Amino acid sequence: MKEIDLYFLNQEDPNKSCLLYLRECILDFNSEITEAWKYKMPFYSVRGKMFCYLWVHKKCRMPYIGFVEGSALSHPDLLIEKRARMKILLIDPSKDIPVKKINALLKEAITLYLSFKPLPSFRQNS
Repeated sequence: MKEIDLYFLNQEDPNKSCLLYLRECILDFNSEITEAWKYKMPFYSVRGKMFCYLWVHKKCRMPYIGFVEGSALSHPDLLIEKRARMKILLIDPSKDIPVKKINALLKEAITLYLSFKPLPSFRQNS
């Protein structure tokens, strides 16, 4: 079994069910989103760029979605805490998962990624 699958299976409910749902939600959102095990956590990328990740908050023990370019997102429920670039969305596993909110944030974030146009590469004259 892969490490990423073990991560989800080793969580305790209700976090386990919540994280498994979030995993499915993210992967089903867009065909360009891929999953990988990075930094000992489930990471999701778009076109090879790190997009978001799933984790459990150390203090409040609630699952969350971490958005890598969170500073570019403007939702009042996103927390920056001590991060400079990333923001997180805490999910209370004892309540209904806020699917509309998650989908809206995923849409905003993926629009940012898919509209990104890389700068032309710099060539030195010989």
